[in-house]
Amino acid sequence: MTTTWRHLPASAREIAEAASDAVAAAQARDAEAYPPAVTRLAAADRAGLVLGGVVRLLLEEAHPDGLDGDDVRQALEHCVRSAAPWWPEVDPHVLLVLLAGALGVYDPGDDDNPPDPAAVARHAPLLVADLLAITGRPFAGYLNVAFAEVARTELHD
Repeated sequence: MTTTWRHLPASAREIAEAASDAVAAAQARDAEAYPPAVTRLAAADRAGLVLGGVVRLLLEEAHPDGLDGDDVRQALEHCVRSAAPWWPEVDPHVLLVLLAGALGVYDPGDDDNPPDPAAVARHAPLLVADLLAITGRPFAGYLNVAFAEVARTELHD
């Protein structure tokens, strides 16, 4: 089943479509489809914010009693080991930044080498695909919730 995103504004629709394509390519371990999908994702303004929300939701669901350092390390290691055979450019530092950012414990001002939006776009779908394998649920549901949380936050700011 394919999810349509017609109900979203154009900028959000672009994020949803690009993220869906990139996550699907990561889930399929498709090294040919992945680069154009993440290039499109990198061009979508605020995609990192939305995917960070998805990562947070997935982590919360996978660890309902809370996460500790070992849980984060295991998520990082599992993602790297899963992605490396088909996407050898995987960078554990970028994945760690994504995990820490999703948990609200990352400050880019404290990082001597923060990842750029293109690096985030190349790595977020890897992390999302890996975490989705734990929940077994479709990406679209998490993406809808992440969009709703971003909208709610913007409304209150």
